[in-house]
Amino acid sequence: MRLVQESDYRFRIDRYGEMRVPGVVFASRALLPDPAADKSLEQVANVATLPGVVGASYAMPDVHWGYGFPIGGVAATDVATGGVVSPGGVGFDISCGVRLLAADLDRQDLAEPALRALMDGLAAATPRGMNRRAVWALRDARQLQEVLAGGARYAVQQGHGVQRDLDRCEDGGAVAAADPGQASERAVQRGLGQVGSLGSGNHFLEVQVVDRVYDEPAAEAFGLRAGQVCVMIHCGSRGLGHQICTDHVRVIERAMHRFGITVPDRQLACAPVSSPEGQAYLGAMAAAANYARANRQLLAVAARRVFGRVTGRELALVYDISHNLAKIETHEVAGLPRRLCVHRKGATRALPPGHPDLPADLRGAGQPVLIPGTMGTASYVLTGRPGAPAFASTCHGAGRLLSRHQAAKTVHGKELRERLQAEGIMVRGASWRGLAEETPEAYKDIDTVVDAAQGAGLCVRVARLVPIGVVKG
Repeated sequence: MRLVQESDYRFRIDRYGEMRVPGVVFASRALLPDPAADKSLEQVANVATLPGVVGASYAMPDVHWGYGFPIGGVAATDVATGGVVSPGGVGFDISCGVRLLAADLDRQDLAEPALRALMDGLAAATPRGMNRRAVWALRDARQLQEVLAGGARYAVQQGHGVQRDLDRCEDGGAVAAADPGQASERAVQRGLGQVGSLGSGNHFLEVQVVDRVYDEPAAEAFGLRAGQVCVMIHCGSRGLGHQICTDHVRVIERAMHRFGITVPDRQLACAPVSSPEGQAYLGAMAAAANYARANRQLLAVAARRVFGRVTGRELALVYDISHNLAKIETHEVAGLPRRLCVHRKGATRALPPGHPDLPADLRGAGQPVLIPGTMGTASYVLTGRPGAPAFASTCHGAGRLLSRHQAAKTVHGKELRERLQAEGIMVRGASWRGLAEETPEAYKDIDTVVDAAQGAGLCVRVARLVPIGVVKG
């Protein structure tokens, strides 16, 4: 593999073997993966072999090894010329994403006793870990079908939220063309008891403070100001999404020979977007995405109740955005508009100012892009940039350096919690092991990652947020 540095934050992988397009890595030299420990750049090259791929196979500054696609990978295929969809380009946690809510409260008005009560209340109200307890006890599988079809829209219709929650959510709260019938019985059973639950791993609910504003007009449009208290929620489609990915990878892998498709890695199993298998997966994926939207909606409603009870203040949605999804979008390729299947795996859509898909109150500022750090570190709010590369995409977080097993060897969860609390961050974890697996040392430096994303022309910084309380699965 030949890696050529084109600028401070852009590297090119020249075509070799079966690659149809080059690879492009947006990163500083310090952020490039170590090829001895992380094969993600090899995965970038493998993705470039997919039928119908256009432009390049892209990697974001937080890139690391994943299933088939690297996490932090973006690739688009041309639907009209046999372009494919690959479940590995979305991942198992379909529509995993971030929701940011802003309070009408500043940090100086949240005394420590109130913060402690707030964190205790949020920990009690936020189902997490591997249990099946959830905020919303669905009646039966029939009601789950409504969630899969309607996402956050259905939740709001049922009294869980307000209209702004839909106006400030990607796709208005629900992905179109969802096909709940493509979710297997096993997926349905896994999803029944988890609507409104955080899960485990790197998922979290954080109480944060706006530490710095870089772009005042954009921050004002988003509803953010320096010193303001916010709540960030990071979670996805839980067991239902994982099962849908598992089921459809198997189906698509068996079908590839019928389309004459071969891939360098079986985890890149794919089918033409227009094929029955491709359409079935996209319908199931959209249903899982709607489940994830409803999941974050219910967690936000639970957080609002606690926040109101403890502080007497309200939480308003800034935005909700996914970072594991494949979407049919129109982008210009070689000077012509093309209908593309854009895979973003561990990557966030970043629409620029003026984009027609944005709600009217955000069109002048662009789309809020929510980039969570790891536990105890900063998070960012960015916005899209006109003319950005990579099909209006940017990074999704810090990016792992250590596996969970490796991370757990570096620190005990109790020691980590004491360290974070000494830094002014209250921690509520479901287990010591879970905390240790998410130690900040397991991730790249979020400030460096965002610097690279902006330096590469992918996005523009709006605000930096720091945690004062963390609820972990």
